[in-house]
Amino acid sequence: MTQQELASAIAMIASPQQNYFTPEEYLQMEEQNPVKHEYIDGYIYAMAGALDPHVTIALNLASLLRNHVRGSGCRVYIVDMKARIESLNRFYYPDVMVTCDQRDQETPAYKRFPCLIVEVLSNSTEAFDRGDKFADYQTLESLQEYVLINTKRQRVECFRRNEQRLWVLQSYTSEHKSFRFNSVDFEETMAALYEDVVFE
Repeated sequence: MTQQELASAIAMIASPQQNYFTPEEYLQMEEQNPVKHEYIDGYIYAMAGALDPHVTIALNLASLLRNHVRGSGCRVYIVDMKARIESLNRFYYPDVMVTCDQRDQETPAYKRFPCLIVEVLSNSTEAFDRGDKFADYQTLESLQEYVLINTKRQRVECFRRNEQRLWVLQSYTSEHKSFRFNSVDFEETMAALYEDVVFE
C-alpha cells in the first residue's frame, strides 16, 4: 500500500461506507492513524474516548499488575496494545492485558497469547464486552481469566476457565475487601483498584 493509498484509506474510515481491509492493511493504518480502531473480520470500528473513572481504574490496575509481575517474564499492556484473535480475524484493544508467553515478544503491534484480559465497563461498551467480545476472547486457548470491572460501584467480575474448560464466574464487591486473579497469582485490595475514582 503506497502512502497515497494509505491516506485515502484513512480518509475513507471517516465516511459512513464500510470498506474491507486485510489484517496487514489494518495494522499499517493503525500505526499512522491518531484514532484507534478495532478490527472485526475485515471491517474497522473507531473506539470512543473514555471517562475519568474508566481511565483511572485501568491505570491503577495496570500499575499494580506491573509491580507484581516485574522480573517474572510476564508483560502487562494497557489500552494501546492489540489482542489478535487469528481464528476469527479480529483485533481488539483490551483495557489491560497480561501475557506470559515468549512468542508474544515476536509481534510488537499485537499479542496472540494473553493469559489475562481485563475490560473496564462503560455504558457504550458493556453489552459488547459481556457478549460478543467475551465469546470471541474465549477462543484464545491461552486465556485463563476474563475480567469486567464496574465504574459505577466497586464490583469486579472474574470469569475463570476451569479444568473442564468451562467459564466460571466469581464476583468481588466492596464487602470482599480484596480480589484475586489466579492466572498471574495476583491479589490486591478493592481500595487500591478504585483509588481516586469518583463514581459516575
